[in-house]
Amino acid sequence: MFTGLIQAVGKVTALRRGGRGARLALQAPLPGGPLEDGESIAVDGACLTVARRVRGGFEADLSEETLVRTTAGSWRPGRRVNLERSLTPSTRMGGHFVQGHIDGRGKVRSLVAGSGQATLRVETPAALRHLIAEKGSVAVDGISLTVSARGRGWFEAALIPHTIAATNLSDRKPGDSVNLEVDLIARYLESLLEARGPARRDR
Repeated sequence: MFTGLIQAVGKVTALRRGGRGARLALQAPLPGGPLEDGESIAVDGACLTVARRVRGGFEADLSEETLVRTTAGSWRPGRRVNLERSLTPSTRMGGHFVQGHIDGRGKVRSLVAGSGQATLRVETPAALRHLIAEKGSVAVDGISLTVSARGRGWFEAALIPHTIAATNLSDRKPGDSVNLEVDLIARYLESLLEARGPARRDR
């Protein structure tokens, strides 16, 4: 479990394909002491497991599911990625509960600078549009954001200067794909309503 508050921006050093999966190598300047084998790290919002520690970073295995559902399959050496270590009992909860389970990929429509903030507009896949609510939470490449507006097939979030400076969002351009994770409550509520649907029809 994560908060969506990015702790560091790392860098992809290698992505080696093998069979249906891949091995990802990263530079990871994360705080909190040495990484541990088996530790969970959110990388651009995707929960990955430290398979091998290397000097200044770690390697992680990417399953076929991860390559299909996230943007990881397109990552190249030099790409900057958002990093967050998993929650501990003493972690401050400043964002929202983020599982690191990517629901789908969105596409950046625009990133427009304004007075003291920037506005990000993201095109959302049809399967996720009903799960994104104005004033609700959404994780974009692992960043906890609040939906400031939504329309037909898109949502917007206002970005404060700290978010731009502390994440890789300044690298994103119109047309770029981003990882999306909808709010945990919305996901489970949809599942509950789907499960209860047939029961109501049987009455």
